[in-house]
Amino acid sequence: MSKKSLIVFCLTALVLTVGCGKVFRGSGAGYTKLFNGKDLDAFEATGNAKWVVEDRMLVGTQGENNAPGDLFTKQAFTNFELIAAYRTEWPCNSGIWFRFQSPQKAYQADILEWKNPVCWSGTVYCPGKMFIAMNEDESIVNREGWNTMKVRAEGDHIQVWLNGTQVADVHDATTDSGKIGFQVHPGAEFGPMKIVVKELKIKEL
Repeated sequence: MSKKSLIVFCLTALVLTVGCGKVFRGSGAGYTKLFNGKDLDAFEATGNAKWVVEDRMLVGTQGENNAPGDLFTKQAFTNFELIAAYRTEWPCNSGIWFRFQSPQKAYQADILEWKNPVCWSGTVYCPGKMFIAMNEDESIVNREGWNTMKVRAEGDHIQVWLNGTQVADVHDATTDSGKIGFQVHPGAEFGPMKIVVKELKIKEL
């Protein structure tokens, strides 16, 4: 092989290697894990729900006497794309808090089954405004297995995808930054509930 051919070969191999690397990283590029699968050191709890790490997964259940509670990141975020992989044990009333500043100023990508109005997981709740976007398609929800929720918040634009299907696309300016977390709702009717999270990662925009 001539020197010129060798240079061309090496450059081609380098381009292919770098290109393949980009494809391999895929949607993981630019994301940071919020949950490390080991402990809850990056989080803080409020209320009396139980939050533990089991088999490298985050698990939330009601506390004694069906007590509720929330688990929040210690860090606040403004513009981001968040991905959470989770499953639940029903009946369940939970959700992913985001841009949480207080119980009166926050958003939640719901994980629930609501009767009036009828809506399912992926619905966006805002305190004082109730549901500002509703997922009306029950078929998207995997009740028995794992679900993937993606939340994108940029400026006043809020979007949510559940298992690859967009379920929310709304503009709202209630809060522009805050913490991310999970909820365990009170009530004996939700006593068996469990929220299990195996992945939680974020990409700031």
